[in-house]
Amino acid sequence: MWPFAAKIDPTLGDPRARALLTALRTADRATVREIFTATTDPDERAFLMVAADDVPGVQDWIGQWIADEPESTLPVLIRGCHAVSWAWEARGSRRANVTSKSSFQEFFRRLRIAENCLDEVIERDPDEVLAWTWLTTSARGRQIPAEQAAARFREVTKRAPFLLHAHEQRLQYLCRKWFGSHQEMFAFAREATASAPAGHPLPGVLASAHIEYWLDLPAGQDDTYMTTPAVRADLIAAAEKSVLHPDFVKVAGWATRANTLAMALHMGQEFAHAARVFDVIGDNVTEWPWFYRTLFGGPARKFAQARRDAYRARG
Repeated sequence: MWPFAAKIDPTLGDPRARALLTALRTADRATVREIFTATTDPDERAFLMVAADDVPGVQDWIGQWIADEPESTLPVLIRGCHAVSWAWEARGSRRANVTSKSSFQEFFRRLRIAENCLDEVIERDPDEVLAWTWLTTSARGRQIPAEQAAARFREVTKRAPFLLHAHEQRLQYLCRKWFGSHQEMFAFAREATASAPAGHPLPGVLASAHIEYWLDLPAGQDDTYMTTPAVRADLIAAAEKSVLHPDFVKVAGWATRANTLAMALHMGQEFAHAARVFDVIGDNVTEWPWFYRTLFGGPARKFAQARRDAYRARG
């Protein structure tokens, strides 16, 4: 298995995603259009858009594309989705009580750009599921009331019932650190897990919920929580229904959810199951959720350490 680099590849080796990132960096409209036109699966399109989130300079040139092709919704969609991550870049990842006023002002300015674009896309094409998905994300930043945020997510699931990125973003809205509660978060995660087809990566959302709860606990209680019998049983069941199921299919975005299960199982000291998940993952390490464990090393290093632990325990 490869020696991990300091920077994780956001494309996970996907040639379309690599071509898209190159095209966005060089303002190659034709290639961007060709890739998105040829990609129709919602999870695949969401994976491409997530990979494009961190490409710098997109906001600088895409306005000209919009002006040149006013009939096309694609550049408006890209600008809107990209502006959501651009907004979070301005805000930073710190909690609200330690985020500066100027950072918040820029955060909200960029989110307004994002939502104006995404609203325009939906007005022109109500079935554009990526617009609804990124509006599910921006609902947190814009502090959208609960029912409106839920309505946005329902518009996603009408069109793509098991879209991975949308479920993860909805879970975040329902976290206590945003606008929900532990009870709401777990209710959502359990319902999503129960409704997911066998072999689909979606049950990884239950591992995400346990990680979010772990993050909210004081030091000392957090790691103990992950090793409790109920949590370990949840994690095993989620893994067995998804990435460890005989019918598992690697839909676009699967690697992030598999990494989430692997990290949670390792934290729960369920090393045998963690090792089996690592077998599925191979070298497809993702930054999330491993960055939560990076006090003394980067995400790839933490992944490698956890995988080594799991394989040693398995023997």
